[in-house]
Amino acid sequence: MNWIMERLEREIKKAKTNNPFEIAKHKNIIIRYFPLGNTLGFYMKNVRQQVITINCDIDEYLIMFVCAHELGHAILHPNENTPFLHKNTFFSKDKIEREANEFAVNLLLYNKNLQDYQTKFDVLRENGIPYEMERLL
Repeated sequence: MNWIMERLEREIKKAKTNNPFEIAKHKNIIIRYFPLGNTLGFYMKNVRQQVITINCDIDEYLIMFVCAHELGHAILHPNENTPFLHKNTFFSKDKIEREANEFAVNLLLYNKNLQDYQTKFDVLRENGIPYEMERLL
């Protein structure tokens, strides 16, 4: 089992749920909503307080995935400032984003029997996961 799944299972066990909003609440992570234009959401840590900001204008079916993705950042990369890294260094944020996507997909599909679905796209559609995440199934 990889380290992302180990962290994910530890958090699910502590919070007794795979709901990203409940896990964030359990970890005292603030979730707030603002209009963000084309940005779906972002994670930041400000003076030891973790905050997830979600675009209040996105489709309702995407909100769960965005929260799960940003929760992935909070759990896997709690001290990373990806906007700073992207703007001021040559560090690739692609790896961090891929890991957060992997965390989100596995969190939302945790304990789901994928055999109950006819296609991968049914799995994604019925669990609020964007089709671009198909490669992570």
